[in-house]
Amino acid sequence: MVSGLKQTIFNHLPPATLAVVWAIFAFVPTSLAQSEALLGITALGALVFIQAMEFVSERHASWRLNWREAFTDLFYVAFGIFIIGSLTQILVDSPLSQLKEAWGIATPWLGDLPFVVQVVLAMMVFEFGQYWMHRWMHNSELLWSTHAPHHHVTQLNAMKAHIGNPIELFLISLSVIALFDFDTNALFAAFVSLGVVAYYAHANIRSDPPAWYGFLFTTIRHHSLHHTALSFADTRCNYGNSIILFDRLFGTFKDGESAVVGQDERKRLSIREQFLFPVSYFANKRRGTEL
Repeated sequence: MVSGLKQTIFNHLPPATLAVVWAIFAFVPTSLAQSEALLGITALGALVFIQAMEFVSERHASWRLNWREAFTDLFYVAFGIFIIGSLTQILVDSPLSQLKEAWGIATPWLGDLPFVVQVVLAMMVFEFGQYWMHRWMHNSELLWSTHAPHHHVTQLNAMKAHIGNPIELFLISLSVIALFDFDTNALFAAFVSLGVVAYYAHANIRSDPPAWYGFLFTTIRHHSLHHTALSFADTRCNYGNSIILFDRLFGTFKDGESAVVGQDERKRLSIREQFLFPVSYFANKRRGTEL
């Protein structure tokens, strides 16, 4: 009875976490809801909570976090926040905002929509671009060379959502969201929500969310299959980082789960190897061709 209740609670953790995030940004004072401080605290708080839940109800013992993995993962969490986040703001979001003002692009009606509708729309806009970029990475050898390090992980946990070659991490962060006039608190809620779903989709947690959640959002079942070690061809499905609905709409959804993940004989890459992977990938291919 206790075990069944515990499993029911864990099955509902992903939608419950989203509900908490939405409530925070919907009901705290506006000045606080629109502050980057709350954005950062909520995002990191969600990551810490989800990672901690892996120690309470783990999905696979082979994915259990160890100190070597933790060091690499923490490095990438910090790298994503301070380096990739800053580059995206400087090179993409700020120029798009300036272009928006120069061209007089305005969508003020978005701010009049209900908060929840704004959050969902912002999530869809951002994830739509991520879906196609991610899919392109699996269908272009050049882009695959930047994305492959993310598939070299041999175990999954919440922080693994941040793992990748810097080029891929920057490309996957691109969006046109800066061209839209969403309320800041709704936009921040959308960003954190996308992160929450992605963290759960990588988390080593024994959680099987309700059917409606799995129909709309990516779960560990969907994403573990995308990371399967069977073959490269078997990874070409379930591209939605957070919203699996796009896979259903565009014919790339595949049901199932994989407990064994990794690529190329499941070789784990060091941080240095992940950074240099695009160069070594083509260098090795050239040597192989010449041989």
